[in-house]
Amino acid sequence: MSENKYDICIVGSGAGAGPIIYELSKAGYKVLVLEKGPWLKTADFTKDEMTVTRRDAYRPNLKDERHVIDRPRSNGNWSAKSTYESGNLWNGNCVGGSSNFMSAYFHRLKPKDFRLKTEYGEIKGANIVDWPINYDDLEPYYTKVEEVIGVSGKVVPHKHAEPRSTPDYPFPPLNTNPIADWFVEGGKKEGYNIVPAARGIISQPKGKRGACYHSNYCGSFGCSSDGKGSSRAALINIALETGNCEIRPDSKVYLLETDDNKVITKAWYYDKDEKKQSVTANLFVVAAQAVETSRLLLMSKGPKFPNGIANNNGEVGKNFLFAGGGAGSGIIRFDNISEEDRKKIDTPLTFVNQALLDFYEIDDEEFGGKAKGGTIDFLIEHSAPMPKVGRAKYKDGTLLYGSALKENLKDYFTNQKRLRFEIFCDWLPNDNCNVTLDDEVTDKWGDPVGRVKFGFHEQDIKVGNYLAEKAMKVMENIGAVSVKSSINGSPPTNLMAGGCRFGNDPETSVLDANCKAHEVDNLYVTDGSFMPTGGSVPYTFTIYANSFRVADKIIERLKSE
Repeated sequence: MSENKYDICIVGSGAGAGPIIYELSKAGYKVLVLEKGPWLKTADFTKDEMTVTRRDAYRPNLKDERHVIDRPRSNGNWSAKSTYESGNLWNGNCVGGSSNFMSAYFHRLKPKDFRLKTEYGEIKGANIVDWPINYDDLEPYYTKVEEVIGVSGKVVPHKHAEPRSTPDYPFPPLNTNPIADWFVEGGKKEGYNIVPAARGIISQPKGKRGACYHSNYCGSFGCSSDGKGSSRAALINIALETGNCEIRPDSKVYLLETDDNKVITKAWYYDKDEKKQSVTANLFVVAAQAVETSRLLLMSKGPKFPNGIANNNGEVGKNFLFAGGGAGSGIIRFDNISEEDRKKIDTPLTFVNQALLDFYEIDDEEFGGKAKGGTIDFLIEHSAPMPKVGRAKYKDGTLLYGSALKENLKDYFTNQKRLRFEIFCDWLPNDNCNVTLDDEVTDKWGDPVGRVKFGFHEQDIKVGNYLAEKAMKVMENIGAVSVKSSINGSPPTNLMAGGCRFGNDPETSVLDANCKAHEVDNLYVTDGSFMPTGGSVPYTFTIYANSFRVADKIIERLKSE
């Protein structure tokens, strides 16, 4: 290896970057992290709703940094709009990235998720492939995430339970609202086995991190106790203690420069003063979240890479993934239940942590036999009052004013509890879901922004509706009224993957099985971009696990050179 100041330079600092930063620093290698956003500390994370959800405290100013979203229309055409106008594609823009703001539902992928094509066959219009690794390759690293990041829960047998090398999670379950038991009983009436869901949030102190104190402002909010297993709190803070890790915040990388040997020689970035700077390292890791990762590779053109680094096969940005499925809700009216039951469930606790996994695989004639299904998580409405006010200003579709509005607000806040469910199923990769560079729109530095095409596959809608029917039955069984669901092709933009899928064939994939670029010997990609399919769960747990796996591969390589 060359005598660079840094052994490894990492672009980004979220879930895909954290394990690399942590493991390489602990192993004695010199690590540099270039993070586009600021370096916010635990004390900077407020539960003030205006700051978090109505202002740009933790995300880029969309006037300066935006993407262009290309959506399908009902008439078969497409409609493109900048996120400056729409506000979509929200993500974390600070050290630790989006992992600071996740809800941290940590479901493992199942063994069949790694061989989707083999198990269920091809689906017309979907670019399904098997993974180049299997569940057994990743299992030790799921276990490592549970221990190092900290996962709370209780393992309960169910028919789609994945094999484990440990009997249970290292932290006991988080406290839940008593209504969690209602969901279990509501499922039993249908013959369903609703089981506890694990969370990447510690229920007991761990090192310098405090336990969850149930602020009830969790998803979308940073954690003021460090109980949430963010890359920053769980990994980067420890890496810094080694003295081998340097963080450069406010550093937006715009080019990976390569030489005639297809090796990265420099990473170019804009510093806090918007001046161009460069850095050299032996190895480079890109983990900037999926859209930004594809965008950076596409922008990094050179004599050997006229279409962008690692993109001579034209695969960068293709087969982008979101999370298929949707959500639903129902209302428990306090005047429909006993005073005793009201007292039980009308508590500040908003965690439910119950999941229905019976239909992770569907065996139904409606699907012609066996088909891939998904996960249903049951929840209580978030504590944040502003969304509640937004919903309460309407009644029976009519916008309310004056006394009628006041009465409805009082009723919403004092006489009911809104329950929710979220459905996760595979977002099937397809030719109409991808990331390219926009021809016209640029960011404040003059670089082309990402143009993200939101094409979906009808199978996602079919599976989502099938699961929603099951979830709504559970809601009705516990006495919920006004039960409804919303399943459509509009993706949740906090869950993104794909664009640099890994595989064994250099002609059809960007990365090899160890997430090293086929065409670039010193480039790795470790955020969710590597995933060829996403499974039917949120991605963060798997991104963490794979990044720990790749960290081991990188250390093995460095030791041998």
